[in-house]
Amino acid sequence: MDYLLIDDENRRANLLPMTYTRPVSELRIGALTLREKWLRMLPGEYSYETADYLTEIFPAKCDPAAASTISINSDIIPSRALADIVAGLQPGQAIYDADGVLIAVRGTEKSHTTVDFDIRRVRNLTDIFTLNGAEIEADFTLLTAGRESAPVSPTVTIVGDRSRLFIEPGATVECCAINVTHGPVYIGADAEVMECSAVRGPVAICEHSFVNMGAKIYGETTIGPWSKVGGELNNVVIHSYSNKAHDGFLGNAVIGSWCNLGAGCVSSNLKNDYTEIKLWNYPSHRFMRTGLQFCGLIMGDHSKAGINTMFNTATVVGVGVNIHGTGFPRNFVASFSEGGTAGFSDVSMTKFFDVASRVMARRGIKLTDANRRMFYAIRDAAENYK
Repeated sequence: MDYLLIDDENRRANLLPMTYTRPVSELRIGALTLREKWLRMLPGEYSYETADYLTEIFPAKCDPAAASTISINSDIIPSRALADIVAGLQPGQAIYDADGVLIAVRGTEKSHTTVDFDIRRVRNLTDIFTLNGAEIEADFTLLTAGRESAPVSPTVTIVGDRSRLFIEPGATVECCAINVTHGPVYIGADAEVMECSAVRGPVAICEHSFVNMGAKIYGETTIGPWSKVGGELNNVVIHSYSNKAHDGFLGNAVIGSWCNLGAGCVSSNLKNDYTEIKLWNYPSHRFMRTGLQFCGLIMGDHSKAGINTMFNTATVVGVGVNIHGTGFPRNFVASFSEGGTAGFSDVSMTKFFDVASRVMARRGIKLTDANRRMFYAIRDAAENYK
């Protein structure tokens, strides 16, 4: 069976800057991306219907009108019950949620039904971290059911039920404290948790990631593949290939791929007056109410912050940004810009590509011509939001 993950353009825009560089289904929530969750529940060939400029890297590989194709709304967080319903669709059948929003359709719609249970969706940037704890729990079950964890070193202190800790083969975990009383801890293949670290679940430490010595990782935190973390993290989602390797606090935050936060970098996640937080929203060109009291840094792919950078509560940083200097930068920093409290200037694409190429080469990955074309398109689109 072919599965086509469909981005609605309005909902995709609501998730910028994270969806500048990826379809909605490539957002990581829990230990897995949305696509990876569907793939584990419904094995098959997956592809994307997304923004035109992303299709060279994330192409559609099937005909949505074909009876052998099931098209799925990409912002849905799947559950086993929902996956079973989608798997049972016959040609021409569609399913909608109680609000009349399409969930999935097989081929060309001829009839439809409505599900009678709540469907969870990623509607806003803040959903990525507010839903992360529950998704770590769900993904832990999905990834570990019927399997045994690698042996736990006797140097590790475990608080709670040992079955709530799962270590994949190749991971190195020594002389640290892991508390699974409040949620499970999943440690991916070839990851490393260094000595004197403290981890309090629910936490997902994905494959090839590193937790540096003495790190303090609170619950509802995901460290994405090939990322490095240190200092203090609380309810943070890091996508992949990003570093926050040194001391400093990060909380209620979403960090993209290929980002770097320098030593001593800190981000506020609570206003001094404890009032409701407003967060920059790209489609509306303004700061909008979130209904939340806690919200930290939202940072798009390939953005950097120098040592001792300070971020105000609910700061949104676009793609390809370089922040440095003392003081607090403004709460919204447009893509492909650099500077700090004294102001920002545009980053040339030549300079951006030079830095990105060097950063990616350190991990053995090449910046391709397709990547370059994608970033040019993002630069042009980002002009609307400066």
